[in-house]
Amino acid sequence: MALKESGEMYIETIYVLSKKSSVVRSIDISEEMGYSKPSVSRAIRVLKKEGLIRIDDNGHIELTEAGKIKGKSIYERHTVLSEFLKKIGVDCETADEDACRIEHYISDATFDAIKAHLKTL
Repeated sequence: MALKESGEMYIETIYVLSKKSSVVRSIDISEEMGYSKPSVSRAIRVLKKEGLIRIDDNGHIELTEAGKIKGKSIYERHTVLSEFLKKIGVDCETADEDACRIEHYISDATFDAIKAHLKTL
């Protein structure tokens, strides 16, 4: 299943929020991402249909096992790329913003090479 960039951003956000709190709600996602509630609702429906999240009777959102794997992978890409950019002299804010964009397009081979290179530094 290949998610588009926006779907990956939602999964990553849910993953990060779930690490901070045991309860993730649509409003939390909306506030974290700065998106409207209707936009978040549409994305949540798509992610649920894709089998990446579950929603309980109280409206709490939980990543499925597939969602956790995807979220962890995207978040790892973000953190590794951000670290790499900082190591080569990019300021923290720019590194974080650029990593957020790059994480969705970089090939596995290039990402693995960057990750391996960071271990040598």
